[in-house]
Amino acid sequence: MNQPETGLQEPDSQARMWAMIAHLAGFLGYFLPVIGSLIGPLIVWQLKKDTHPYVDEQGKEALNFQITVLIAVLVCVLLMLIAVGFLLIWVVAVGAIVLMIIAAIKANEGAPYRYPFCLRLIK
Repeated sequence: MNQPETGLQEPDSQARMWAMIAHLAGFLGYFLPVIGSLIGPLIVWQLKKDTHPYVDEQGKEALNFQITVLIAVLVCVLLMLIAVGFLLIWVVAVGAIVLMIIAAIKANEGAPYRYPFCLRLIK
């Protein structure tokens, strides 16, 4: 088996699917504002983290990214007081969508993905 960069065993199709779902679960935030983007990756990670190390790693990465996006959105809301936040919130939203899609594609390929500019609060 090929070893990914992180030294984990190569993920099987089930592990890749659950890792992809963990990344895509962040889209719940567009339907359930604020908390939805955190709940989706958290549930997937908690349910599947013990089944495969790849799902554990990617679930934590997805959850950390959603926490980072939430913090960025809160900063944008504060910056709306001086008008610049209205533009920045669109940049954050579009950036989050693009990065979640890239992460889901990479996870489905079995490649470990690390989000850029992400606070890694959950280790």
